[in-house]
Amino acid sequence: MNRESVEIQKELFAEKKSALAKYRDLVVGKPGCWALLKYEFAVLFSYVPGALGLLCRKKIYPHLLGACGRGVVFGAGVVLRHPHKIRIGDNVVIDDHCVLDAKGSSNEGITIGSGVFIGRNTILSCKNGDIVLGDQANIGFNCEIFSGARVEVGPRVMFAAYTYVIGGGHAYDRIDMSPLEQARTAIGVTVGEGAWLGAGVKVLDGTRIGAGAIVGAGAVVTKDIPDKAIAAGVPASVLRSRG
Repeated sequence: MNRESVEIQKELFAEKKSALAKYRDLVVGKPGCWALLKYEFAVLFSYVPGALGLLCRKKIYPHLLGACGRGVVFGAGVVLRHPHKIRIGDNVVIDDHCVLDAKGSSNEGITIGSGVFIGRNTILSCKNGDIVLGDQANIGFNCEIFSGARVEVGPRVMFAAYTYVIGGGHAYDRIDMSPLEQARTAIGVTVGEGAWLGAGVKVLDGTRIGAGAIVGAGAVVTKDIPDKAIAAGVPASVLRSRG
């Protein structure tokens, strides 16, 4: 279990750091003025509307990223944090107002395979963890994937709207302090190839959803779901097998 805590609030309120240094560390993630200036130049085009905005972002955003394939579309208002730790394959669509946050001091960040679609308002958020989306994964609108360790979503997985994968939490064993003040805990989440998560599904840390499994809308996954199983409920339980 990873109990490392990325203490964002302490970074924000550190008295010895200037506001510019805090911004650079939390958003850009690289030292030096050149990295900051390059990031700020790219941000100028984040909300340019229409075809002009799409063209500008297609030309400029790849220069911030760790890797970027061909035919990648960045919608309006897409936010990139620690972009040098974001790698994107070919023919990917990232819809309007998505957040790709690869924040961390020692993580690899976010890896998105080829043919992936990420719906409007979706958030991929790392706190020193990693997120991997396999080829042709389809992530619906208003979803969130959080990782404090490693969240791996297999190829051809489908997330319906408002799905939330929670790849981390807080320790709560001490009663003399709030969970917020205690160490972050993270084990990781795996979603197998070809799985389908219905609208509003919540997947808790430390669980695995098997290949080809289906999880019904509104379910809360608290334990492993086998391959090709159909599960539903709060907490989710297996109803039958597709096999």
